[in-house]
Amino acid sequence: MARKILTITCHNVYNHGATLQQLALLKQLETMGFEATTINYTPDYLSQHFKWTKVSNAFFAKNRLLKWMYWVLKFPQNVWNRQRKWRFDAFESKTLRIYPEKFTSNEALKTNLPEADAYICGSDQIWNSYFQNGKDPAFYLDFVPENKLKISYAASFAIDALAEELKPFVKDKISRLDWVSVREASGVQLVKDLGIENVSQVLDPVFLLDPSYWYTFVKPISGKYIFIYDFDSNPVLREFALQQAKARGLQIYTVNNNIGYAHKNFYLYGPDVFLSLLHGAELVLTNSFHAVAFSLIFQKQFLVFNRAEKINTRMRDLLDSLHLSHVLVSSLDECKLALVPIEYSCVAVKLTEAKQRSQEFLTTALSTLIPN
Repeated sequence: MARKILTITCHNVYNHGATLQQLALLKQLETMGFEATTINYTPDYLSQHFKWTKVSNAFFAKNRLLKWMYWVLKFPQNVWNRQRKWRFDAFESKTLRIYPEKFTSNEALKTNLPEADAYICGSDQIWNSYFQNGKDPAFYLDFVPENKLKISYAASFAIDALAEELKPFVKDKISRLDWVSVREASGVQLVKDLGIENVSQVLDPVFLLDPSYWYTFVKPISGKYIFIYDFDSNPVLREFALQQAKARGLQIYTVNNNIGYAHKNFYLYGPDVFLSLLHGAELVLTNSFHAVAFSLIFQKQFLVFNRAEKINTRMRDLLDSLHLSHVLVSSLDECKLALVPIEYSCVAVKLTEAKQRSQEFLTTALSTLIPN
C-alpha cells in the first residue's frame, strides 16, 4: 500500500498559479509512488472569493441598509463572475486529490489531525508575511506532531526581509521542520539569517513535471495575440503592449478583469485555458510568477514587469538563476532593449540541473518512506 502524504498550500483561492503548482506537487509525489492529497484548508482570510455577502467597499460596510444596497447592485456582476468559480471548481475536481473534510484553523487541524506518513507545506507564497498566510502557523505545519515527518517544499517568502517582530515566530515554526526548502535564493538567505543553516533552494513544482504533461491541457486559441497577465494595471506594460500590438498586427488577450484595453478577456475561464493562452501567445507580458514559469516551460518570448507590491523577489531570483535578468523591466526603453530572442538551449540546461537538484531534495527528504 502506498504511503500517504498530505500537503498544505493556499488552496481554493481561484488563482491559476496557485492551482497549477498545487497540482504539480501532487503529481510529482504520485510519480514517486505516494498517495498524495491536499488538506482542504480554507481559513476565513482565504475563503472570501465569490462570497455573496462580501462587501469590498468601506462606504457600503457602514450599516445594514448600505450593505443591502451593495449586495443588490453587485448581484448581477456576482452571478456573472461565478462562471470563473464553476470552471475552476470543475478543473480542480478532475485533477486534484483533496482531503474531504474542511479545516478553517490551525487549532482545528490539531484537534482532528488528518492521518498521513508525512506532511509537506508548499509551494507558492505560503510564508509571505505581507499577507496573513505568512503569519498563520498552519502553513508551517505547526499542527503536525513532533514524531511525524515534516517538510517544506519550495515555500516562498516572496519578500526580501522579514519584519523584526515576526522573526521569532518564523524561526520557531521553521525550526520544527525536519527538511526545509524554499523557492528563491532570497528565501534561503532569510532562513539562514534566522540561524537555520540546513535549507535548500528548489524549483517551483510546475518545473518538476515533464513539459509533455502540461501540453495535455493545451487547446488551440484562435488568432495571433499578445498575452497579458498583469495584476497591477501597469501603465508601462499597457503602453508597450499597445505599441507591439499595433506594430506587429496582433491582438491583446488577457485573463485579468482589470485590463480594459484587451481585445479578448478570458477572466471567466479556468487554468486549462490559462495554459492554452500562454502556449499560443506570440509574446507574453506579465508580472506573475507562474506566467513566467509557464513561459519558460513553453519556451515563449516574454517580458516581466516589476510589481508595485514588494514581492518581486519571486521573478527576480528565478530569472537571475537562468541568466535572464534582462527581461525584468520597468520602463519602455528597457522593454525595447530586452525584447531579443531568448536562448532556450542554454535555459534548458540550467532548468534541467535545477530540476534534478529539486527532485533529489524530495527523494532524500522522503527516503525513510520509500521502499528499498
